[in-house]
Amino acid sequence: MIARLKGIIDARGEDWVVLDVQGVGYLAHCSGRTLAQLPGPGEAAVLHVETVVREDAITLYGFRDRDERNWFRLLTTVQGVGAKVALSLLSTFPPERLAQILVAQDKTALTRAVGVGPRLAARLLTELKDKGHTLIAGGGQTGETTGDRAGEGTPGTGILPHGTAAADAVSALVNLGYGRGEALSLVARVEALLPPGAPPPDVGALVRLTLQESARRGGG
Repeated sequence: MIARLKGIIDARGEDWVVLDVQGVGYLAHCSGRTLAQLPGPGEAAVLHVETVVREDAITLYGFRDRDERNWFRLLTTVQGVGAKVALSLLSTFPPERLAQILVAQDKTALTRAVGVGPRLAARLLTELKDKGHTLIAGGGQTGETTGDRAGEGTPGTGILPHGTAAADAVSALVNLGYGRGEALSLVARVEALLPPGAPPPDVGALVRLTLQESARRGGG
């Protein structure tokens, strides 16, 4: 099974790339997020690979980092989610945003991905609520980083990139006695309620809004 490829970008298309590894061209299907991060033809690149073997084909799916590959594996465990839909979700949301959506149980957000309707979105939230625990908790598989992603998804900030207002707000809420899962859910909820185009709040404002949301919901 192929797990990782390092070579030269030979060609690329709307949802695929050909990586030349010592004269052998490997075609890997990729999310839009991965394709946007890859260099142009003739330049070196590394792909973390998921190899899917079926009776009639062997298909490679390439990812810029391990986090995205791990989420691809998790998403495709859900009934009705094939590789195409999983790549659509990963093209629409980075792994940390997917985790926020899962914690917040935000069905509407998931339907933004092509191929995901309300029924499938509900199934994703139900089935991944428990299966995704190790990915959401931080320090698990999403805590793995590669050389080009140092500082992202680090243990101690859970599913959020280190140094963001959301991550700092979660830490502040945990220090105030909230459980990490509850804090993540509240912060994700507040961010989802922000008006479109509104500037992101700083840590202090985000904590205040989150405490207000907690009080409104009868928490805290």
